[in-house]
Amino acid sequence: MPTVFNENGFRFFFYSNEHLPKHIHIEKAGKTAKFNIENVELVKSSGFNANELKQIRSLVELNQELLIDKWDGFFSN
Repeated sequence: MPTVFNENGFRFFFYSNEHLPKHIHIEKAGKTAKFNIENVELVKSSGFNANELKQIRSLVELNQELLIDKWDGFFSN
């Protein structure tokens, strides 16, 4: 599970056997979420409240280019 970055206690990561569309997993304190990267869309969430999901969405948007670059670099093989 390659970690892309950590911010405000959130861990942003991929699983090693991912599939399209490009997406990122987020976890914090037993809570999880999954966002599509290119259109920054929530796919699913478990445990995060609306404020936390807003923070996560903002972090995905701010780091969208990094997330796409990391996805392409890791899954290009």
